[in-house]
Order: sequence, then structure tokens, then C-alpha cells
Amino acid sequence: MTEANQGEARVPVVVVDDLHVKYRVFASGKAAGAARSGLLNMTRGIREVHALKGVSFTAYENETIGVIGSNGSGKSTLMRALTGLTPPAAGAVYARSRPNLLGVGAALLPNLSGSRNIVLGGLAMGFSRDEVEQLKADIAEFAELGDSIDLPMRTYSSGMQARLKFSIAAARSHDILIIDEALAVGDKRFRKRSEARIRELATEAGTIFLVSHSMSSIRDTCKRTIWINKGELVMDGPTDEVVKAYEAGRT
Repeated sequence: MTEANQGEARVPVVVVDDLHVKYRVFASGKAAGAARSGLLNMTRGIREVHALKGVSFTAYENETIGVIGSNGSGKSTLMRALTGLTPPAAGAVYARSRPNLLGVGAALLPNLSGSRNIVLGGLAMGFSRDEVEQLKADIAEFAELGDSIDLPMRTYSSGMQARLKFSIAAARSHDILIIDEALAVGDKRFRKRSEARIRELATEAGTIFLVSHSMSSIRDTCKRTIWINKGELVMDGPTDEVVKAYEAGRT
């Protein structure tokens, strides 16, 4: 098969076309003081933030794509735009199916046990109750929670919560899965197991976006990486090249 034919065989899963995202925030300092001075001056304390500026790329089937950038660069805003949680001000996002977002802020019910959250999470992902019951033991084992699986979620550390969230999401293949810093709070051994599971999911006709500040996780998991800085797409290419440029830019 020629390189041209190989290129033609690639199946687009997500297309981001000249995406702009803007939102308004209350400004601090003098602007906020002016806003408090009277009803007619309220708009003086509001500032528009241009969070994403003309971002464009195409993600293909079976790709695991790293997304890197400093804090406040627009990474999480981009991921929320992919899921439809944040509407674009201009441009568009086209996806073959709705992306599933897994992040450290993913909703769990703190007063319910880990076991009960597995059931609710599985049902939310489309499993039948029988399927959830069959998978529950495997999910609990992957999360490495031991007897704590029967304790309320509010008693869990951030690392325990992250392990359970990932284990629930990774219990089935996703057409498009977004992992936003969900591996950052796990221990090293669990991160390695999670990275291996991500690679398995990617081979099952899935497309995965991994947002992380850990360059080792990005290098170990992703062949392609996108670098976002100040809302703009700085670089998109092979992971080693993009990470090297990113690290050089921070020194």
C-alpha cells in the first residue's frame, strides 16, 4: 500500500474548524470598583476573555492525542468545547459521536459508596444493570480500593477518587474519550496501568485525547501531540517533536 493510499484510509473522527471561544468574567481592581459604584456602571467590571483563537485540527480513528500547554492556556476549554459543554463564539466542532469527558472534576456522589458509584457510572455510560453487576468486581479491582469500595466517596483521597473515575470510564470502549488530568493524582504504578489501558482503548477503534502536565505520560501514551498556548494552536505533530519544542520554550 502506498503512502497516499494509507492517508486515504484514515477515518476522521473529530474536526475542529477555526474554533473561537469567548466568555465574560468580572474584572478585579479599578474595573470591579467602578462596577460596584452603581447600576449604570455594571458593565465596567466585566471583561471578555478570548479563550480559544482560531484552533483547527482533525483527529482520526485509533489516535491517542496528547494536549499540552501551561495553566490557563486553553486546554480544558478546548476539551469542553469538543464535548459541547462550552459553545463556540465562532467556528465549529464536528464529531462522529459525542465525546466522553473524564476529568478530576467528573461528578461522583460523595455520600454514596464507591460500589454504588460504579453502578451509577456504569448505567450513565449505557450499560444494562446486569452488565454493571458483571463488571463491578473488575472495576473495583482495577481501582485498587480494597475494602474502601464500600465506604462513602467523601472518605476517599483525591488519588482514590481518580482511580475509581478512571476505572469506571475505562470499563468499556469509547468512540471518543477525553482524559483531562485524571491520571495526574494517581501513584506511579497506577499511572502505568492506566496508560496501558488507554493504549488498549485506542486500538479498539477509539480516539483519545489526553490532557496532562506530565510529559512522561504524554510520551509514553501518545504518538501525536497538540500544544496550546494563550488560546492558540502552536504546534501539532509527532509527540517527541512537540514535547521537545514545548520544553525548550519553557526554559
